[in-house]
Amino acid sequence: MSDLVTGDAVVLGLRPARLPSRALAVVIDMAVQWGVFLIVSVGLVAATSSLDEAAQMAVSIALFVLVLIGVPIAVETLTHGRSLGKLVCGLRVVREDGGPIRFRHALVRGALGVVELLMTFGTVAIIASLVSARGRRLGDVFGGTLVIRERVPGARVVPLPPPPPWLAGRFTQLDLSGVPDGLWLAVRQFLTRMHQLDPAVAASMAARLGDDLVACTGTPAPPGVPAAAYLAAVVHERQQREARRAFGAGVPGAGMPSAAVPVPGWAPAAGTPVPGGVPAPGVPGYGGWSAPGGAGPVTPAPAAAAGPAGVERRPEPPATGFAPPA
Repeated sequence: MSDLVTGDAVVLGLRPARLPSRALAVVIDMAVQWGVFLIVSVGLVAATSSLDEAAQMAVSIALFVLVLIGVPIAVETLTHGRSLGKLVCGLRVVREDGGPIRFRHALVRGALGVVELLMTFGTVAIIASLVSARGRRLGDVFGGTLVIRERVPGARVVPLPPPPPWLAGRFTQLDLSGVPDGLWLAVRQFLTRMHQLDPAVAASMAARLGDDLVACTGTPAPPGVPAAAYLAAVVHERQQREARRAFGAGVPGAGMPSAAVPVPGWAPAAGTPVPGGVPAPGVPGYGGWSAPGGAGPVTPAPAAAAGPAGVERRPEPPATGFAPPA
């Protein structure tokens, strides 16, 4: 990824093309150009057979410049940096600031391409691309351009596993301001990939990340809580805070414990009572995430009593000794 910064202080996440893909695009372009040049040359030889040798030589030079230099410049200008070879390989020529190229950029690239590609058979271009950190040849350096990859395979987004229901909402007072972004990223990557790791390695990594998180927050983890469950609950709390900060306090579900979603390897042990009074399902391989101390069921709120004629009646509030003014 190339960290290019525009004048508006916007970081562009461009992926510079590397030598193999660029070389394939150049080979395709050169094959098409030389094929067109040979076909047109045969036709011109037959059409100019009555001319003298000097005239035929002038026509051949003009054809060479037009087909092998002029046509690539025109194609890159009109297509904004996408020749046939680059289109096949998913590449594009752009300016250093990420914008589309213009005629002057294509002209510099095409003029120096005569030396880099035609006269030296690509040797100079290969050496320059290998030396450059972003794989640029001399035409890109002097023209202020960059060849990037347009077709980038999309990464599969793996959702974060939910925390255990008995841990959701227990970290509302935890100070997360001192946790760096790098640690958040490491925790998220671990939570999304822990099922791919060896259980012993996953437990060791979870313990190490949990210790780092405790050191940043200054608050020890609750006793008896597995490290992976602690990480999932803290990340869930951070997501809820970000949602409230971005969309306000009226976000549906903000600050409320999330529903238990079956995720392989994560659930309370079979028959363990959890908040809400619903015992956890006995699913094999869930790792035995149980509420510490054997949390009992929560007493449900009293149901609303039905009044006369089916009118709903709310429960009476407790007596406080306060009488409203008349």
